[in-house]
Amino acid sequence: MKINRRILMTGAIGVPAMAATTWLLAESGKRASSEIVIATDNDKRLIMANGLPDHPTGDFPNWHDPVPMRPQKHKLEMPLTPQVAEKPVPLLMWFFGVAVNGVPFDPSGPFWNADGNSGWQFEVLHPANSVALGIDCNRAHTQGWGAYHYHGLPTGLLWNLAVATPNSPMHLLGYAADGYPIYGPECPGDPTDLTSSTRRLRSSYRLRQGKRKDGPKGRFDGMFVEDFEFDPRHGDLDECNGRTGPTPEFPEGTYYYVLTDGFPFVPRLFHGTPDPSFQHGPPPGVSPPVPSELRKYLGKE
Repeated sequence: MKINRRILMTGAIGVPAMAATTWLLAESGKRASSEIVIATDNDKRLIMANGLPDHPTGDFPNWHDPVPMRPQKHKLEMPLTPQVAEKPVPLLMWFFGVAVNGVPFDPSGPFWNADGNSGWQFEVLHPANSVALGIDCNRAHTQGWGAYHYHGLPTGLLWNLAVATPNSPMHLLGYAADGYPIYGPECPGDPTDLTSSTRRLRSSYRLRQGKRKDGPKGRFDGMFVEDFEFDPRHGDLDECNGRTGPTPEFPEGTYYYVLTDGFPFVPRLFHGTPDPSFQHGPPPGVSPPVPSELRKYLGKE
């Protein structure tokens, strides 16, 4: 096994050591910092992390999120040479990927009426849902056994990367479960030319028109994942929220995902086949806990 980089109490992989964020663990009174190890073993990239971020966060527990942040034992692996799947693979309730600081990307949310088979999943980053679920300024919160995770663009991590590598045309945020890299929204405008002017890429998803025909009442307003549809004419990216081209880390070119300001924020489809180590959460048909504000949501006429 080859250890590519080992970073303890310093910051994200690929980022020069900076002042570490140290966490006082409420239950034990002990202090801990972000820890991550990345290694390669034959054809796999291995990532082991305690899941504590290397930047400030909101307060956990809080009124809407009663789960204190706790160190985890994330052990994730992915192919070093990803392969394109025959068709896009739905995310389901898996982690989409892991950030370079060891925090998972997990955009999934609870289901309407707490029914995983309802066909309607709350979109966590809708403003009302974000409040109900205690999302912080990094578009993240805690769940389960205290696992901190990102639902969208990780503000603190993006800031750290911008400070560490201000002249980079794009910033590597992490790796997806299928092995493809994940980048921030600022990318070269021309996907074939790293030296072209940078701009903020847009998702190709948009709100559906009209009203929901079943389930919760009301117009498509972004409250639910199913309120959105893919329109290739609408933005810069494909249905997996990615594109192909050279990047600083892959100058010969690769498929890569982009996190965006608009839905899906973090992709909901895999371009390749995800590794089973990213599977987590409740089994199919079972919803994560639904906060009280959303428990009896009926929708609006």
